[in-house]
Amino acid sequence: MIDKVLELQAERKVLVLYSGGRDSTCLLDVAVRIASRESVRALHINYGLREDSAQDEAHCAAMCERLGVPLTVRRPRRPESGNLQAWARDVRYGEAALLADGSDIAAGHTATDQVETILYRLASSPSRRALLGMRPREGVLIRPLLSLTREETQAYCVERGLEWREDVSNESAAYARNRVRASLVPALRQIHPAAEQNVLALAELLRDEGDVLDAVVDEVLGGKPEIPLAQLRELPTALRRLVVQRLADAAVGRPAPGTARRADEIAALGDHAALDLPHGVRAVVGRGTLRFESQTKGQAKPAPINN
Repeated sequence: MIDKVLELQAERKVLVLYSGGRDSTCLLDVAVRIASRESVRALHINYGLREDSAQDEAHCAAMCERLGVPLTVRRPRRPESGNLQAWARDVRYGEAALLADGSDIAAGHTATDQVETILYRLASSPSRRALLGMRPREGVLIRPLLSLTREETQAYCVERGLEWREDVSNESAAYARNRVRASLVPALRQIHPAAEQNVLALAELLRDEGDVLDAVVDEVLGGKPEIPLAQLRELPTALRRLVVQRLADAAVGRPAPGTARRADEIAALGDHAALDLPHGVRAVVGRGTLRFESQTKGQAKPAPINN
C-alpha cells in the first residue's frame, strides 16, 4: 500500500492535518515512515463542536506521543452564525499556513473523498472545474492518500495496530456531503460496479486536458494580468470564459466560482467601466483594457483550499 502514497518525500518537512480519524491516522504513520520522524509535525484543531471533542484531542496527543511527532493544538472560538463547515475548513488551513514555516501541509483526502467531492460539485456547481477534483499537490498542500480508498486506509490502520476516532457527524444527513456518501455513491454502484473508478478516471482525463487548456490561456495572456477588451471579444466563447476565470482567480488569490459565466457581459463593458461580481471580484476596464481586482483590498486572503 505504501507504494501508492503520493508526494511525501524522505527527509522533506511536512505538517500533517491530524483529526484522529482513520485517514489522518494512516497519513500520520505513513508520513513518519517515509519522511522520517524528525521531519513530521502534526496540527489538531479542536473546534469544540461535539461533546467528545476533548477525547479526540487527548487521543491525538497520545498517538503523536507514541509516534514521536510534535503536536500543535488550536481551539478556535466557534462563530455564532454562518456555515460551520466552511468556517472549520478556513480555520484548519489558515492555522496550517501560519504554522507550516516552509514545510508541506498534508491532508488525508482519499480516492473515496475524491469521488464524493466530484459528485457533490457536479450537483452544486455548473463548472468544468467541478469535474477536475482534487490534485495530489496544490502549492504546499499535498494529499498523499489520494490514490487510496477509505477501505485501504482502514486496513492499514488495523494492520499497524493504530487506533482511530470515529466522527459521528460524518453520518449525519444534515450535511450534503454525507448524503452523497450514504445515498448517491451506493446508487451509482448499483448502476455499475465500477462507477467510482470511472468517476476517478474521468477526472484524471479532464485534468490532463485541462493542462492543455491552461497552456492556451497562458499563450493568450502572455503573462499579463489584463487583456484588451477588443482581443477578449474576438476569442471563441469557451476560451473567453477560461481567460476571464483565470484573471479573476488570480486577482483575488483563490477560485472565484461563476465568473466565467459572466464572460459575455464582461466583454460587453465600455472602455471605462466597472462591474462587481460574486466572491469579492470586480471587473475594471480602463482605456479599453480589462483587469480584475479584489473588492476587499488590504484584507488577508483566505488560505487556498479544497476540501
